[in-house]
Amino acid sequence: MSIRESGVFLDVITSKENPSIKLYTKLSGSKKERKNSRMYVLEGFRLIQDAIKENSAVRQIFFTESAYDKYYSELSQVDLKEVKVLIISNELGIRISCTEKPQGIFAVCDIPEPESLEKSLDAKGKYVVLHQLQDPGNLGMIIRTADAVGVDGVILSESCELYSPKVIRSTMGSVFRVKIFENCDIDNIFRCFDKHGIKSYAAVVDKNADDLRTCDFDGGCAVIIGNEGNGLPSDVSERCTKRITIKMTGHINSLNAAMATGIIMWEMSGK
Repeated sequence: MSIRESGVFLDVITSKENPSIKLYTKLSGSKKERKNSRMYVLEGFRLIQDAIKENSAVRQIFFTESAYDKYYSELSQVDLKEVKVLIISNELGIRISCTEKPQGIFAVCDIPEPESLEKSLDAKGKYVVLHQLQDPGNLGMIIRTADAVGVDGVILSESCELYSPKVIRSTMGSVFRVKIFENCDIDNIFRCFDKHGIKSYAAVVDKNADDLRTCDFDGGCAVIIGNEGNGLPSDVSERCTKRITIKMTGHINSLNAAMATGIIMWEMSGK
């Protein structure tokens, strides 16, 4: 089977044993494979389009036969010279998809080299630190919200993997626009904050903590969010400049981690 592209016929891949398909499948399903190869996968037209627009290192793009007719002409308006384009059968596209309604377009990308936290921090910047956050959906939503409110960076400490397919999908493309620092040691985070004069705010569920609405968030600052179930360890919250909380007036005493972080980021970024 073949399909015509710019006067050239490209073979249509039908076998799951094809080396490119095997690589995609491994990267999609294995954190270890992503870590060792420094590559990850994307699925869906909007996500791949955003990756290309933001100059992410896209190595390969897979189109199913039906998706090629629908999406290729739009994607080809940007420079794809360095990208290997492959056509796969519709059946194979369904097989490798991780979504309920596959669009038939997939990509393999390089994981960018990590930036130095110490060298990249802005003394006047606004940051969110996620310490021991475990839910991929929460991480993706927080990154998306950080993009929306204009936070200067998201710092991950002992949290879930940034480049898992679920996290990447949940960001809705914001992962390509937000500055994200991975795998940061909490001690080093505090050391860097001290060096740059950045104040740290521990988000806690505690009626004795300062009301979020009374915080000024002047100058460089960072809010530190803890685990969904256990919150911040006491030894971390006690090291912060201040402990803050979202005062509740309804019938519950806590919020989903992503929702709470969104409220705090909104307050912080508006100062």
